[in-house]
Amino acid sequence: MAEAADFQGTSPSPARRWLRRTGAVLAGTPLLTGLLQLPAASPAGAATPAAPRAASDDGSVAVSVDSLTPGAPAEGDTVTVSGTVTNKGKKTVTDASVGLRVGSLLDTRSSIDTVAKNSDDIGSPVGAEIDDKYTEKFSKLTPGVSQPYTISVPADELDLGQDGVYDLSVTLTGETSDQPWEQTLGVRHTFLPWQPDEADAKTKTTFMWPLISTVHMTAETGSDEEQTPVFHDDELAEEISPGGRLDRMVTLGKDLDVTWVIDPDLLASVEAMTTRYEIPGENADDKNAVGGHQAVAKRWLTEVQKAVADKEVVALPFGDPDLASLAHHGTSVTGSLRHLKEATDVAAGTVESILHVTASTDFAWPVEGAVDPSIIKVSTSAGADKVITRGDTFEGGRDLTYTPTAPRPIGGGTTAVVADARLSTVFDGDMTRASASTQAVQRFLAQSLTLALQTDRPRSVVIAPQRTPSAAQAQTMAEAIGALQDSTWSQPQDLTAAAKSKPDPDAGTEVPPASAYPKSLRKQELPRSAFEQIARTQEKLDRFKVILSNPSRVVTPFGRALNRGMAASWRGRPAEAAIYRSGVETYLDTLSSQVRLIEKSDTKLSGRSATIPVTVQNNLVQGVEHLVLRLTSTNPTRLEIDGNAYEEQPIAVSGGHSQSVKFTTNANANGRATVVAQLYTQDGRPYGQPVTFDVKVTEITATVMLVIGGGVLLLVLAGFRMYTQRKRAAARQAEEREQENAADAADADAGDAKNPEASEMRPTQESAPDTREDAPEQPSDPAPDTAPESADPSGTGERVDR
Repeated sequence: MAEAADFQGTSPSPARRWLRRTGAVLAGTPLLTGLLQLPAASPAGAATPAAPRAASDDGSVAVSVDSLTPGAPAEGDTVTVSGTVTNKGKKTVTDASVGLRVGSLLDTRSSIDTVAKNSDDIGSPVGAEIDDKYTEKFSKLTPGVSQPYTISVPADELDLGQDGVYDLSVTLTGETSDQPWEQTLGVRHTFLPWQPDEADAKTKTTFMWPLISTVHMTAETGSDEEQTPVFHDDELAEEISPGGRLDRMVTLGKDLDVTWVIDPDLLASVEAMTTRYEIPGENADDKNAVGGHQAVAKRWLTEVQKAVADKEVVALPFGDPDLASLAHHGTSVTGSLRHLKEATDVAAGTVESILHVTASTDFAWPVEGAVDPSIIKVSTSAGADKVITRGDTFEGGRDLTYTPTAPRPIGGGTTAVVADARLSTVFDGDMTRASASTQAVQRFLAQSLTLALQTDRPRSVVIAPQRTPSAAQAQTMAEAIGALQDSTWSQPQDLTAAAKSKPDPDAGTEVPPASAYPKSLRKQELPRSAFEQIARTQEKLDRFKVILSNPSRVVTPFGRALNRGMAASWRGRPAEAAIYRSGVETYLDTLSSQVRLIEKSDTKLSGRSATIPVTVQNNLVQGVEHLVLRLTSTNPTRLEIDGNAYEEQPIAVSGGHSQSVKFTTNANANGRATVVAQLYTQDGRPYGQPVTFDVKVTEITATVMLVIGGGVLLLVLAGFRMYTQRKRAAARQAEEREQENAADAADADAGDAKNPEASEMRPTQESAPDTREDAPEQPSDPAPDTAPESADPSGTGERVDR
């Protein structure tokens, strides 16, 4: 039963090869004798009927095995096989009969692979049919029509001998009109593990149960206080809804002894759905578009909490980064390993805060367990000291006739946990058909038992299935694990315990070289440009976060989005991955541009000194600070800013507000001077785009000012002289009038003495009005009103305050 482990570089020992060849010769001697005798017919009433001849049109009837229970029978059990037979030919099959046949013992793992590969080959050897009473007959099978069958046989009637795996075949025999004799028209080979008694040394088996999805959340969040998350699709809601893929993973896994391997990003995404989330482009009135799956998300997280209680949980780095892509294309890009470290640091905390369990972060899991020295180095750079690999990419060891135990020390305190390749990949493919699922379960059990019978050495076997099993694959896996846990040769074990088990001293510990890395996997890796874009986005984020009053509102969602940008789930989807990364960078650019300088028109400066206002606008929800606004004159000999070539002022602007900052300028000459306004972070790095405008300086030289001052002085002196001259002339005129009035009064008094009546009728001098239209204007008379100031714009430029 023992066999080489079927790994690279292994082969049976010379003694075992000699025994096999000798046994084959001895077994073939009776057969040769029988052939030489060439009997004409079997004796009547022979106990063993002659095997029917194979049909000339091989496989004209398809036989499926949709159910085989129990998968690993014990003594006293009844084996029930059910499925369908379908006539694929053009002729009706008559006298059809479906029966069971137990073939030879399959004592090597490679022989199981061979039978599985040729499971419907009617030319493959089959054993004698079990008693005729355990058959199902059909009078005829019409072309294109399927007929169900069910056959139940007590395990004791199967005549199973020693422990091991047997080839169990379901055959259909019948006749056709052109070949009217009994012949085998269809067959289906499957496996029947047989070990009714408990094994003395059971194989310790670890099954990794992955809870991983693709990327669903974007970096965008709402501007509200709760920061409503934005999802780029609603596929996650479908996965966690009843009957969905992730719902089935939780429902099936809670009753199994497995190690849960969880991507914290999945938990964080579902938790974000428990409140309110948005999907771009969806109708805002649609409840599902704005988070109508809160109840579904809450229910799923509750079920996960129940399922992982008292179970081992391994947390992958946040977002499940593609370690191989990072090793092959990302390490040459500055800062790439920083993202892996951050993803590892937040993993355990995320799992604990949501599931309330302590998760291990000691394990790294490259895609399909394929490794080379660079992948090992990257995998352990963030703190993991155990790397999950797979046996088909990791040498098993020389001259081993059995599959070695999982842990392999590979140096530097690192352990390679080598998962069994056959057991890990048996569930790949379409498991929606019952026949495929049943065959996978039986093949899994067969490989497990054969492995256990290879040696009496205590061994730990690890099974690492595909990362994101479908619902049908999960169902098949659960059936296989359930049957294995009830078996007599295996017992469950946690992943941590398996990694700590005693290594096999004969097992290979050399890490495969880079040239051995599978080309098919290398073609799917993220390119170097992906990591360059992530690094560029991170640099922008570093510049942006330092100005924020509450940077966590931006750092956390963008940091996690960058982790998602290097997820292993992007393999095979390069266009979608590029769109996601570009979306993250574009959204960050949009946020950064919300803090900016307002464009400014050209400015006129009509004095020696003035203030120039510059406005900073903040359209973010939160305030910005730690910014410096610098105003620089490109021609300081003509225009100075506060006596220098430039001036800086600190800036702090509340969310949704603008702030104007005034700079004092001094002009030294007429003409245009270009001025540049630029925001800077406190470490001196420019922030945003500069604003450039011209300042036109007019009438500001010292000579001009002296001329203007002299002219004003002359005007004042001339006005004072004119005022004095006018005042003297007025005084002389008043004196002359007084003398004239006195003379007239004297003449009048003389006349009144002669004529008293005329004196009473003449008015006095004081009451006589001055009716002369050409009376001279007095200096104290008020000046006329000035014209109202024009309300039109003051030219094309902006006139600043003086």
